[in-house]
Amino acid sequence: MPEPGEDRVLTIPNIISLVRLACVPWFLWLLFGTEPPDRYGAALLLAVLGCTDWVDGWIARRWGQVSTLGKVLDPTADRIMLLAGVGGIVVDGSAPLWVAAAVLVREALVSVAALALAAMGARRMDVTWAGKAGTFAFMVAFPLFLTSHSTAGWADLAGTLAWVVVVPGLVLAWYAAVAYVPAARIALAEGRVGSGT
Repeated sequence: MPEPGEDRVLTIPNIISLVRLACVPWFLWLLFGTEPPDRYGAALLLAVLGCTDWVDGWIARRWGQVSTLGKVLDPTADRIMLLAGVGGIVVDGSAPLWVAAAVLVREALVSVAALALAAMGARRMDVTWAGKAGTFAFMVAFPLFLTSHSTAGWADLAGTLAWVVVVPGLVLAWYAAVAYVPAARIALAEGRVGSGT
């Protein structure tokens, strides 16, 4: 059952998540709707959106604004931002295809597994530190890849930094995905015991 207050809709964290979602079309417009493409502007916007990834969760916990809607809206906003950001940057040609594929395949596998486990009655699993660190690395690396193909004065440095960040990010993200397998088995067993099935 939801905790008292968790049925609220209008909370600051939910508003932040909605604003992040509303900025996705703006990011795509900067990348594909302007001539020439404003890659640096798109990179800055994506970086800001990535930095706000943890803000809504922190506010929700700090000021007691955790809500049922927020538990769904926040990860949904994260996934849409990641898909639009990585997908848009790959279509633009600013990031290597194999890097984007490694990120998107991992996200797809984790998302499908989470939905399947929920449907089978598994207890809710928390995100691991490795998963959080990997996602944060992607949120840093892809704006850097985009900056490296822009007219910014530090474009060459951005390209180097992107590789410095994305490689450990991929290692951590895939490590977290593999580590979810035994944790998922435990969560499924505990969920079924708890429900009496």
